[in-house]
Amino acid sequence: MVVEIFQYSFMQRALVAGIMIAFICSIIGTFIVLKRLSMIGDTLSHIALGGLALGFFLNVYPVMAALIVSVLSAFAINRLKKARIYGDLALAILFSAGLALAVVLLSMTRGSNIDLFSYLFGSILTVNETDLILILVLGVLTIGAILIFYKELFYITFDEVSAKASGIPVEKLNNLLVVLTAITVVVSLKIVGVLLVSSLLVVPVATSLQISRSFRETMSFSIIFSIFAVITGLVGSYYFNLAAGGAIVMVSVIVFLIVMVFKNYVRI
Repeated sequence: MVVEIFQYSFMQRALVAGIMIAFICSIIGTFIVLKRLSMIGDTLSHIALGGLALGFFLNVYPVMAALIVSVLSAFAINRLKKARIYGDLALAILFSAGLALAVVLLSMTRGSNIDLFSYLFGSILTVNETDLILILVLGVLTIGAILIFYKELFYITFDEVSAKASGIPVEKLNNLLVVLTAITVVVSLKIVGVLLVSSLLVVPVATSLQISRSFRETMSFSIIFSIFAVITGLVGSYYFNLAAGGAIVMVSVIVFLIVMVFKNYVRI
């Protein structure tokens, strides 16, 4: 019965898009969680909201506008850090700026409420061919960049000082990581929405950290948990008429709670 629902083209697109998002969110999420930048997903998602509003205002493809604004803001985050502004303060400033931009532009734009709603809460079942191509292309580029710079990113995740002393371009790699996070956030908007995208970056990784014993195990388990959440959330949303983005995140949170309870029970 579960297999039957994926005979529909819209469910096939949703499944492919969801699995790709699960992969890149888990991979990027592992780095940002271990670098203690978990809140960057929230910040970039609200900046992306400002980009979406700009797209609606200019009457251009909103996801592309969100991508450009988010990538530029990713560079700004590291620039603010260089200006001796604490990381969490830099995130708070850009969070506010993105939200303010969205509110101002949306107040000047009419007829965009329905489209905006799908980006706020996600609408994976309405992913069209253009969305799918963009998700796949940016997903492949993100995974490729991680594979190329895996060792260097691994190094700066745990010890930036030693990495810099070893001649590794720490600042450039930090810029790369934040940009890849921005791309991941933007391509995830149609899947889980602005308000939930940071959860998909963080929760599967948090679940994985409960049982993993190495960095690679953390990333691998995170991918497994994330894909499980996507598939289960999709099936649940189809049969029970639920919001797919919320269902995916709720499954992810439930899995986290189950793993936590199981881990504590085993310890006892």
